[in-house]
Amino acid sequence: MINPGVFLGVLVQLALLGGLDAVVGLGPLGWIAGSVYGVAVGGFLTYGLNRSTARSLGPADAVTLGRSALVGCVTALVVDTAGREIAAMVVIASVALALDAVDGQVARRTGTVSPLGARFDMEVDAYLILILSVTVAQSLGPWVLTIGAMRYVFVAASRLWPWLNNPLPSSMARKTVAAVQGIVLVMAASTLLPLWTAYAVTLGALGLLTWSFGRDTWWLLEQHAFSTAPVEPRRRVTADVA
Repeated sequence: MINPGVFLGVLVQLALLGGLDAVVGLGPLGWIAGSVYGVAVGGFLTYGLNRSTARSLGPADAVTLGRSALVGCVTALVVDTAGREIAAMVVIASVALALDAVDGQVARRTGTVSPLGARFDMEVDAYLILILSVTVAQSLGPWVLTIGAMRYVFVAASRLWPWLNNPLPSSMARKTVAAVQGIVLVMAASTLLPLWTAYAVTLGALGLLTWSFGRDTWWLLEQHAFSTAPVEPRRRVTADVA
């Protein structure tokens, strides 16, 4: 059974799409993409709630759900080639990125930090970066898609090497690099930067992301190698008897 909070989130997504349609106009593809995204998010949350001990969404989850609805609008604008407005997409994506700093604070201050909430927040961030990379790739080239696809390649690789699923230590550098990706992609998508500048900063963001994933992968590999290394049996020490 769908959670009332999740159901409300789907309705909010549809309402925002309706408002977006009234302001900038959305074609059928935009409506379909935004609606499918909203329903998919609702399914993800319902599945997560059913598997967790949480009975309802917390205050921070509600903030993330609202941010997710904005990401759904970005998706609609990117997919809708007939009525897409770059300015509207940049503004909405910027608000979604700004709210990323809010849900974590709300979770900590209300004592409602949860694995589901953290996973939901991470998935919304990853998807927003993916959809922004699709937009920027149209002007800078398909190599930009590497930024959006890198986390999903990492997840796919963890199917082959389960040790990649092991928890990582908290890292401010990792969080900063992730935030940089969204900021840079929004700047590049805005078309306000000269083409060579957009190319340079986006390439720099990709370099930072590659370094971050490489560092985490190396750390996980070292931990895996250490945990699976054979332990030599202790030598038995015997005292000489005079």
